[in-house]
Amino acid sequence: MGMASEFKEFIARGNVVDLAVGVVIGAAFGKIVTAFVDKIIMPPIGLLVGGVDFSKWAWTLKEATVDAAGKEVPAVAIGIGEFLNTVIQFVIVAFAIFLLVRAVNRLHRKPEAAPAAPPEDLLLLREIRDALKK
Repeated sequence: MGMASEFKEFIARGNVVDLAVGVVIGAAFGKIVTAFVDKIIMPPIGLLVGGVDFSKWAWTLKEATVDAAGKEVPAVAIGIGEFLNTVIQFVIVAFAIFLLVRAVNRLHRKPEAAPAAPPEDLLLLREIRDALKK
């Protein structure tokens, strides 16, 4: 089998196409969640804690300086606020995925069937057994 035909067979599988659609939808959903956290959730939280903009909240390890050549050396900082925003985004995405998986599992859950009647051959064997006991 040639590589081209093998690749075509691989792409034509349903689960590969589903995966590709899931990745595209996931990327778009990630952008929505990022905007939701950055523009809707964090501003009120920042306002409640005294007008702090969490995206700019950082722990500066070394201030920005100017070297001997006159070129600015940027500050070295740990972006605590950006990390906090990312953690909140992760929690929202994880919760949304949980809800989606939960809904899909409920759709696929089969109700428990009543016990099926024993097959006819089993009934005949029971009758033979009972007749032999007599």
